[in-house]
Amino acid sequence: MTNLRTRDIIALGFMTFALFIGAGNIIFPPIVAQQAGEHVWLAALGFLVTAVGLPVITIIALSRVQGSIQVLSSPLGKIASLILTIACYLAVGPLFATPRTATVSYEIGFSSYFGTSSSSLLIYSAIYFAFVTLISLYPNKILDTVGYVLSPLKILSLVILGGAAFMIPAGFIPAPINNYVSSPISEGFVNGYLTMDTLGALVFGIVIINAIRSRGVTNEKLITKYAMIASLISGIGLTLVYLSLFKLGLGSHDAAPNAANGAIILHAYVEHAFGTYGSMFLSAMIFIACMVTAIGLTCACAEYFSQITKITYKKWVFILVGFAFIISNLGLTKLIAVSVPVLSAIYPPAIVVILLGFCWKFFNKPSHVIAPVTAIAFVFGVIDGLKVAGLDGFLPLAFQSLPLTEQNLAWLIPSFVVLVIAFAIDKLKK
Repeated sequence: MTNLRTRDIIALGFMTFALFIGAGNIIFPPIVAQQAGEHVWLAALGFLVTAVGLPVITIIALSRVQGSIQVLSSPLGKIASLILTIACYLAVGPLFATPRTATVSYEIGFSSYFGTSSSSLLIYSAIYFAFVTLISLYPNKILDTVGYVLSPLKILSLVILGGAAFMIPAGFIPAPINNYVSSPISEGFVNGYLTMDTLGALVFGIVIINAIRSRGVTNEKLITKYAMIASLISGIGLTLVYLSLFKLGLGSHDAAPNAANGAIILHAYVEHAFGTYGSMFLSAMIFIACMVTAIGLTCACAEYFSQITKITYKKWVFILVGFAFIISNLGLTKLIAVSVPVLSAIYPPAIVVILLGFCWKFFNKPSHVIAPVTAIAFVFGVIDGLKVAGLDGFLPLAFQSLPLTEQNLAWLIPSFVVLVIAFAIDKLKK
C-alpha cells in the first residue's frame, strides 16, 4: 500500500487551495466589503458559507465517489445527471470561469501598461492561453508544476497582500448600501456564488483524485483521506485570504471611493500600500493566481469530456482552450453580466446534490428523494436567475413575492418542504 509523504500531502493541499484562488476569489470580497461597510463581517459570514464551506464539503463528498460528479448526481437519473454534470463543466470551463481568468488578469494587472483596446487583450490572451495549454497537456505533472512551483508563489504573494491589509489602518468605514443594509448575511451568501468555488470544486475533484493516484496511491480509503486533508488545508487558506480581502475592502474607501468593482479597489489599494512597485506586484500575483486556476479547470474539463466522447484528452485541451480564448475577448463586463443569472440557476440544484450526497444511507431509494428536491431547486433557481437578469417582469405576480425572494434565495424554502415530503413518502413506502 503506497502512502503519500508529508511533503506531498502539504503540496496537495497547496495545490487544491491554489486551484480555487482565481479571478473571482480576488475581485469580489473587496467590493462586498466596501458596499457592506459597517455590516462587513455579517456579509463575510454569508460569503464564507458559499465560498469556503460548500467547496470544502464538495471535495469531501466527491472523495467518497472517486471524484466523479456523475456518480454523486446519479440519483437524478442518467439524463438529468449528465445534463447537470455538463452544465457544471461548461460553466466553470470554457464558458465563464476560464475566460474570466484571462480577462481579469489583464484588466487588473496589465491594462494600465498596454491599454484597454481589444487588440491588446487579444495578444495578451493568446500568450496567456499558450502557457495554460502547455502545462495542461501533461496532467500527471500537475502536482509538480502547480503544487511545488506555482502554488507557493501564489501563496507568498497573497500573504504579502493580506499582511498589508491588516497592517495598514482601515481609515473611513462607510455605511452599508443596497441590500447590505437590511440583509447583509444573505447578500454575502449569494455573492459567494460569483466565486464559482462550489461548481469549481465539483470539477476539481477529479484533478485532486488523479494527483493522488499519480503518486501511486490506489487504496480508496487512503484516496478519500488525502482528498479530505487537502480540502481542509485549502479551506483554511481560503478563509484567511477572504478575511484579509474583506479587511482590505473595508479600508479602501479613501483610496477608491464608490468603486464600480473589486478590480478598481485592488489596483488603487495596492498602489496606496506599495507605491510605484504596487502595480508590478499586483500584475505578477494576478497572473499566477489566474493561470493556476485556468490550468486546473482545463485539465478537469478535458479529462471529463475525453471520458464521455471518443476525442482524446490532448485534443480536448486544444478545443477547450480555443473556446476560452474566443470568449475571453468579449470582455469582463459582458462575461459577468451573462454569468450571474446562469449561476443563480445552476447553484441551487448543485447545492442540493452535494448536501444530500451525504445522506444516501438514510433513504430507502435515494432517487425518490434527491430527484424531486433537485428539480424544485432548479425551477426556483431559474426564477432567481430571471430576477437577477432583470427579467422578473415576465414572471407571474405570485413568483415575484415569494419568501426570501428579495435575498435571491427563493429556492430554499420550497426545496426544504419538498425534502420533508419526499423523505416521509420514502420512509412510508419502505
